[in-house]
Amino acid sequence: MKQTKPISRSRAQISSAAIERLYITMRHLFNRGFYKPMGVSGETLREALLQLQPEIYGSINEEKVELNGLLYVIERLPIGIEECRYINLTSDEGYSNSHFKAIVPPKRRRNCYRIDEEQMNVEITRGRSDIYDILTHLTFIFIESHKIKDRVLMDEDGAVSRDWEKLELVVQLKKKLPLVEREKAISHVANVLGRSFAEIQNIYDDFGTTEQPDRFLHIIYWLGKLAIEEVVVNHKRTITFSPILRERLGHHIYGDIWATNIKEVLYKNGLIERPIHIISANMHSVMNSLFAEPVLGSKYKTSSFFQVFEDLSKSNSNDIRNKVQDYASKQGMLFIPDTSGTNIDVQIFDTAKLDFDKTLFSKANFTKEKPVIIVMDYAFGEQAYETIDELLKPYKLEKKSSIFLNVESVSIMGKAGILEGGKGDIMIPCAHVNEGTADNYPFENELSKEMFEGNGIAVYSGPMITVLGTSLQNRDLLKFFHESTWQAIGLEMEGAYYQKAIQSASKIRKSINPNVKVRYAYYASDNPLETGSTLASGGLGTTGVKPTYLITIKILEQIFNITNNV
Repeated sequence: MKQTKPISRSRAQISSAAIERLYITMRHLFNRGFYKPMGVSGETLREALLQLQPEIYGSINEEKVELNGLLYVIERLPIGIEECRYINLTSDEGYSNSHFKAIVPPKRRRNCYRIDEEQMNVEITRGRSDIYDILTHLTFIFIESHKIKDRVLMDEDGAVSRDWEKLELVVQLKKKLPLVEREKAISHVANVLGRSFAEIQNIYDDFGTTEQPDRFLHIIYWLGKLAIEEVVVNHKRTITFSPILRERLGHHIYGDIWATNIKEVLYKNGLIERPIHIISANMHSVMNSLFAEPVLGSKYKTSSFFQVFEDLSKSNSNDIRNKVQDYASKQGMLFIPDTSGTNIDVQIFDTAKLDFDKTLFSKANFTKEKPVIIVMDYAFGEQAYETIDELLKPYKLEKKSSIFLNVESVSIMGKAGILEGGKGDIMIPCAHVNEGTADNYPFENELSKEMFEGNGIAVYSGPMITVLGTSLQNRDLLKFFHESTWQAIGLEMEGAYYQKAIQSASKIRKSINPNVKVRYAYYASDNPLETGSTLASGGLGTTGVKPTYLITIKILEQIFNITNNV
């Protein structure tokens, strides 16, 4: 009888299966309504994350605590969540009108509310991607908390190590530590974490805030304390999903409110029937590209073309940023701060009010009405589909009639991970491939690689992967996407969702021009295939300024029918 060889799976296949299990498990737990992350109900989630070994979580599978990954996650979670045994994910349920003060994480736009000493509520208004993001981060920090527990808990009766006792005494002081006491504490916490004194010292200040400079010690203590209590007194941490969140998710409630607000502003200002160009970008690059030259250009006549934009991006440049913003408002820019819960602000530019001769775009050429530009801030994952899908629908008037928007183009620019090259390089996609399903969205990109060459920045062209979450990627899976016949050049979180909405509106629903132009361009925030170059390694600094404005200017040149290169 012929023996068959056992079929072995590659690391990429194992990783892909782990991501699928994470995705399915999180949806199941959401439908269930609650679970205990370090209990039986959270076991599948923990195992899948440990099997996946995401690059951003570094040494998650080792005994020592992962420091860079912990910093990355803590910056995306509300201050104080490490103290909470109960975490409740809610919809927008009225807490903004209460005495509770909103806590907004430094690197994620979500409102959180500390209900009492044990409970943190986290508002989810940006769709499923927000849920995947926060559950993944919480699973990571709970795994790390049990590493701390394993290193300090001496027996099941609750006896702890001397290092832990010393750390507890320091945290209870609740005051800023002088240098000597701080270094003593670092020595003890280094033993608790299985890290060197130097490693702790190098990252210590990154966790601190103005009010709480020694926050690192506080975080480690509370993570370990709750993990110890889970074992000694069986006080398991619990994550719940509110009934209203479960009821609302997936119904475009926030996207509908957001899009209707924009259309109402267009209608009231007589702009809704004009040619419209939508740009998904940050809230500064289009405004600065249009107005920095007339406001500040005289100061930079002998400087680099991009020097004005670099100066505007610096943290201490509020004065000149305010000058540009004030000038833009006088030139007809309308700013719509978000009140819907999407956390997506919007700017509207009526180009009929622009004096193009004073801008970088003096060669603008219009054969018909001057266009209206809608700039929307970045969406988050699946939220991209909800917002663009709603925005491209006709505007319904009270008398049951509708106005179809004359959308001529949709442009998407932003940061993404790159798989060949480095930070600050530019990626021009020709298709988006949805991770996990391989649903693919090829398109004719109005931007091309050749448009950006010769500016001292490397440019890459090819398909890009739309991933479930940047924190769920590992090197093996990304190498597969890059080196296989997919030949992917990068990864991001929204592209496929944007394109799905655009294709639906233009090809199926016929609510916009079937030949609507699309533009996609990204600049690299990190290269997860390179050691030390993941998102957890730090920000771009001024490296991202030049590619951001190159992309912005190329998009605006096409909208203004300018054929020459900058």
